[in-house]
Amino acid sequence: MGIRRASGALIAGLIAISSLAPAGAAAQAPPNRNGLPSLAPVLKEVTPAVVNIAVISPSPLESNPLYQDPFFRRFFNLPEKPRPQISAGSGVIVDADKGHVLTNHHVVKDATQIIVTLKDRRQFEAKLIGSDPGTDIAVLKIEAKKLKAIRLGDSDSLEVGDHVLAIGNPFGLGQTVTSGIVSALGRSGLDIEGYEDFIQTDASINPGNSGGALVDHGGSLVGINTAIIGPAGGNVGIGFAVPINMAQAVMGQIIRFGEVRRGLLGVETQDLTPDLAESLGLSQTEGAVIVGVEPKSPAAKAGLKVRDVVVGANGRRVRGSGDLRNKVGLVPIGESVEFQVLRGGRTMTIRAVVGEPPAVSGAVGQRVPVLAGATFADIEPGMPAHGRVEGVVVTRVERGSPAYRAGLRPGDVVYAVNRQKIRSVQDFTQALSAVTGRLALSLLRGDTRLTLLIT
Repeated sequence: MGIRRASGALIAGLIAISSLAPAGAAAQAPPNRNGLPSLAPVLKEVTPAVVNIAVISPSPLESNPLYQDPFFRRFFNLPEKPRPQISAGSGVIVDADKGHVLTNHHVVKDATQIIVTLKDRRQFEAKLIGSDPGTDIAVLKIEAKKLKAIRLGDSDSLEVGDHVLAIGNPFGLGQTVTSGIVSALGRSGLDIEGYEDFIQTDASINPGNSGGALVDHGGSLVGINTAIIGPAGGNVGIGFAVPINMAQAVMGQIIRFGEVRRGLLGVETQDLTPDLAESLGLSQTEGAVIVGVEPKSPAAKAGLKVRDVVVGANGRRVRGSGDLRNKVGLVPIGESVEFQVLRGGRTMTIRAVVGEPPAVSGAVGQRVPVLAGATFADIEPGMPAHGRVEGVVVTRVERGSPAYRAGLRPGDVVYAVNRQKIRSVQDFTQALSAVTGRLALSLLRGDTRLTLLIT
């Protein structure tokens, strides 16, 4: 049994997808005909905002050096140029005037052409504004008139037990709506992406649903469907969606900068456990305890201290260390975060400005064929990561290269390959040469540890 993205192969026609609804709505659906409960009125309102996405991408054979050998192609009677891959996913129109469509990063990754099909069967070639592998969110733009955008909800107001609808294009069948409840909130540790704060639902999510809508019964978008757990990629009642509040923050940076610019705060934290809460004299058990503050960092300059318990950020509660990491990771460099902190039995507010990650200098680095476009170097004395972590540092990434599209950025420190610890470039290349399937890079970016999946 494994965790899979809910994308699927496109075999026949491409059909639009749709549906949505707001958080905390009443469980009872509005009446439709003859006074009988039905969600049809809600779906008629929101389905025009959900679209089908067809993606054309290069065949994996094109990057295979054996395929580049003319003798190899002639010996196996292979064509001069392999056929491109065609796959399908879903998306949601979030701005009708500007033509912005929200979807998953893994749906459009490595795409050479993206076609968006609306519910009224109009088709448009989409432009990729940008994407973020860390949250699995991408933003597209289409030039079209008379679009219908969906209303954005508030995923922070969701509670376990709330009714939700999942809309997508499972198995290429066409627009399909399934219903269920919110099964859990704040799911993490799945190694799907780096910033994990998933909504778990039992609404059926299958291959092809990726990028589709998770909505409440009021018609508001509360999540973007992204992954499933199943023995063979099918639904078993455990699906995951990126909360819309996270997706909206990522979308804002992508539209503004073309990418997500994550900065540095300079703290190490851990969850506030009942034992820790008792030792600190606290009655609550939600929050993130600061266990380390980097000297001269934005956190140190703001006055954050070891043993401070962060319980809120920008007016939203902080459930734990991972939750704090996610919230800080969505704040652009140069902008401030207002923290609600418990210190010595008192509640105080501390404002910190997210800083620029330290630049990597003095290292040329080596190239790794599997991650074309990036160079890597051993961590030497004087580098920002020296003494903090063992691994290799990314010294350079060519914009638009495979390594860049995978999510690597200069200054990242890779400390594990498929959970195997590495200490040098030699370890790194040896670990990469042993990988036969999915590649998972564990890395440190500023204060944040995340996982990049490369297929």
